[in-house]
Amino acid sequence: MEAHTTPSYVIEDAEIQDLPAIVEIYNSTIAGRMVTADLEPVSVEARQVWFEQHSPNRRPIWVVREGGLIIAWLSFQSFYGRPAYNATAEVSIYISETHRGRGLGKVLMERAIAICPSLGIETLLGFVFGHNEPSLQLLRKYGFEGWGHLPRVARLDGIERDLIILGRRID
Repeated sequence: MEAHTTPSYVIEDAEIQDLPAIVEIYNSTIAGRMVTADLEPVSVEARQVWFEQHSPNRRPIWVVREGGLIIAWLSFQSFYGRPAYNATAEVSIYISETHRGRGLGKVLMERAIAICPSLGIETLLGFVFGHNEPSLQLLRKYGFEGWGHLPRVARLDGIERDLIILGRRID
């Protein structure tokens, strides 16, 4: 039997001092035009309110640390901002370029699904560009189904892109 090295990383609730690293990872995805609809880098200050809208016991943001450095993060975002939707959340995962393809998305998704009942989340949503096949595959692997298709709603560098809404009930 071959020996397998287990990655040495820690997943924990994000703290305000983690925001610059969270923003750095987020900004690193903008140029690829596959993950976010932002077209220019965002500032730490611009993400402050977003960060403050999260809490570990209701809508957490998690960071993944390896050797003390943040290499990925996950957030649960409230959906649509109306009380009737309190049991629904959007999940987002961002992984640093140097750590993609190592299974971190799977680890984070499994943990996210497992914790939903304790967060009062009964439905998880993912909003993914139609050309972002890696993210679509990840969500489908964990039981997300296509719940909506918004054709050509985003324009990235002059190219119209579809938005796919995937959903999964947590039972």
